Amino acid sequence: PHSTTTEMRTVVSAALLAVLVGSAQAYVAPVAMRPVAGSRQGVSMKLGGAPAMLPLRNRAATLSSVQGSSFTPAGAQTVRITSMNQARQVGREITTMALADGQKPIIIGLAADSGCGKSTFMRRVTACFGGECKLNDIGRETNTLISDMTTVICLDDYHLNDRAGRKVTGLTALDPRENNFDLMYEQVKAIKEGKSISKPIYNHVNGTLDENETIEPTPIVIFEGLHPFHDDRVNELMDFKIYVDITPDVKFNWKVQRDHEERGHSIESIKESIEARKPDFDAYIDPQKEKADCVIMVEPTDLAPGDKKTIKVSMIQCEGVEGYTPSYLWDEGSSIEWTPCGTKLACSAPGVKVFYGPDSWAGKPAQVLGMDGKFDQLDQLVYVEKALSATGSKYFGEVTEKMMAYEGQPGSNDGTGLLQTVCSLKVREIYESLTGKTIEVKEAAAAK
Repeated sequence: PHSTTTEMRTVVSAALLAVLVGSAQAYVAPVAMRPVAGSRQGVSMKLGGAPAMLPLRNRAATLSSVQGSSFTPAGAQTVRITSMNQARQVGREITTMALADGQKPIIIGLAADSGCGKSTFMRRVTACFGGECKLNDIGRETNTLISDMTTVICLDDYHLNDRAGRKVTGLTALDPRENNFDLMYEQVKAIKEGKSISKPIYNHVNGTLDENETIEPTPIVIFEGLHPFHDDRVNELMDFKIYVDITPDVKFNWKVQRDHEERGHSIESIKESIEARKPDFDAYIDPQKEKADCVIMVEPTDLAPGDKKTIKVSMIQCEGVEGYTPSYLWDEGSSIEWTPCGTKLACSAPGVKVFYGPDSWAGKPAQVLGMDGKFDQLDQLVYVEKALSATGSKYFGEVTEKMMAYEGQPGSNDGTGLLQTVCSLKVREIYESLTGKTIEVKEAAAAK
């Protein structure tokens, strides 16, 4: 499922060479979905309980449908991006690009509850465009992340009242009445038109509303927070919408691990905190997932009932989204469950299962790619990457390399990091498709 043409224009990083020994010629897609004799690998395809290959559903062809291929529309501009991350991106160099006159930013929305890993996710996205990602340099508290090509704006900045004010109203920050959607709409619209804005800042440290900051639009602007799709006016301005859906069981387990085991909070206080937020979350945040183009769902594992630390992660990809081609495992349109060979992807109990198949989401046709379980050696993920197509990567090994750049971060050894990485690469692909510009990763001088 991968192209090995010269258009790849890259060198696989030294960290992966040992894994990829044997060259691209040794890498071929499986021609049959069946267990390999003498190994612990197994594949099952579901169609009424019998092993079978489901036919590919007819759909209009979309750009870059094969991972590793390169597409440059006629007259398109090439954007060279470079960033020297010597530790994790060996030999990759990226040049910067400012927003050109008349260029309109691509607007991405990310909806999720607090504590769902939005910060790490956003750093994965910005890393795909190159350049150092850091807080806006205004000399005081800010929530805005800036890199050469991206800006990440936190929608908490549009709270109407500060923390003290919410105590007076008795409303939570999840309640739409505590958020200024008129200003949010005006400023998202201005950014989409390529205009700078002066936006408020919500100070998470002391709970105050601070002096405004000026934001200049960049080629990619991401609005993340509780309500990016709640207001229909704002929702219509989004070019691509992502929702992170953490089930209540996983939320509770994560908060117990963080607040009880690491911070000493009582189990009862944790339960009370979750229950206090639940009515507003159910009423105002959760319904937004039906408007999303891509949903990353995190659930308890199916591999070991009762295991509270292992998770199952699914990326639900709606079809028909402009500029987006769903990622898939081996054969597009089939339903596949794959237990990777234990000697090629080391993993502790309860193991790993990768799955893919057609589905629907909010009444729309969708494709689901997922991973249940966790793995032990991050560089071995390249074995799974072989089986994936249409990931938005520009060369074989980029998914694994991007994962290795965030080794040790939450989700770096399970489906959370894998699917966040794939989704991040797809955001880059959407940018290229909608703008006609190409972001190329070039070999750095240090690697020549």
